[in-house]
Amino acid sequence: MALDVVAVFTNLAQHGPNHQPCATMAAMTTHDLPASARFATLAVHAGNATDAETGAIRRPITMANSYALPYDPTEMGWSSADGNLYTRNGGANQHYLEAKLAALHGGEGAVVLASGVAALSATFFSLLRAGDHVVFSNVTYIAAYRLLNELFNGKFGVETTIVDATDPAAVAEAIRPNTKLVHIETPGNPTVSVNDIAAIAALAHQAGALLVVDNTFASPYNQRPLELGADLVIESLTKYINGHGDSLGGGIVGRQDLLAPIRAQGQVNLGGSISPFAAWLIMRGSVTLPLRMRQHNESGLAVAGYLEGLDRVRFVTYPGLPSHPQHDVAARQMSPGYGGMIAFGLDGDKDVHNRFVSNLRVITSAVSLGHDESLIVFLGPDDERQHLYPAAYHQGFFRFSVGLEDTADLIEDIDQALARL
Repeated sequence: MALDVVAVFTNLAQHGPNHQPCATMAAMTTHDLPASARFATLAVHAGNATDAETGAIRRPITMANSYALPYDPTEMGWSSADGNLYTRNGGANQHYLEAKLAALHGGEGAVVLASGVAALSATFFSLLRAGDHVVFSNVTYIAAYRLLNELFNGKFGVETTIVDATDPAAVAEAIRPNTKLVHIETPGNPTVSVNDIAAIAALAHQAGALLVVDNTFASPYNQRPLELGADLVIESLTKYINGHGDSLGGGIVGRQDLLAPIRAQGQVNLGGSISPFAAWLIMRGSVTLPLRMRQHNESGLAVAGYLEGLDRVRFVTYPGLPSHPQHDVAARQMSPGYGGMIAFGLDGDKDVHNRFVSNLRVITSAVSLGHDESLIVFLGPDDERQHLYPAAYHQGFFRFSVGLEDTADLIEDIDQALARL
């Protein structure tokens, strides 16, 4: 992995005649890491370096919203993202986090924004024009579904087609001469379906289209879509990469020629900037990503296997189980594990599912995922996207994010909640 992506966007001081510092971007190695540095080492060191002013070995939070101008500011572009000018154009903590995210995914660069939805909307807004066509998966995060199925086609004249992306042949059939973008999630939110990234990338590129992959359910620890042919990968940094349930952020990783318009339009002109504190929190959380993902992987597989053996459980979907419809694809493109996301349903109506959740003592009923604590949310049969999912999901089901608690405690919590129904 090239170290220039580990090192980009570091602030160096330049001085005018009055010795007033002006921040600018320049490439600089983070630490003197070997080119062979592995994932866990990059998680610790990428984007970090000793602070030149204090000697602190951790990047500080730079809470400024404005930076000192050079001697002649008329030479600057006020909407430029090339230097530290104004935090909406880019700030120090954002750039440190971008360096780390690019390194973890093996991309040329990254753009970090205020949320995962900001990353999605900035990508679509920057790359699509009226008359373009988008193919996207039937299993898609609700905000992506609304952006593509309602806003971009209804307001901006972008044509969209929803397909079962677990079938590459369906993707191929949906592609048109004006297809500009194929957008998939794998594993998909919320049914944990799996798409063949390499196969779909080949189809998209053959048609001259780009492939964008939302990798949030996997994290870069378990899956790196750029290595499988994707052009851009999106992460909701709020989830596994932050891991502590205390910050929002979104990232886009890929080639610089694709990232430049996203930064200029989605960040500078639409204003989707991340706050310095949020970027710092995510940077802090990302250091333990490899350790946390090992536990998510281990517990996710154990809990999914246990659920599959319970009589009261109607179905379980987890990529690591041989019963998953796309297990072979998941085994091929996900390594070393399958994450902590499980979809499952109980025998019973909406009330049965809701009473089960109310009986839980360790597992928390809340949205989001990838936190230290286990989170569960019931998606009822009246969800507007249910008709897009396989029949097993139509009665309603749980999206279960397995956390870092002791696996035995999670299983016991499920048992006692079922017993009290």
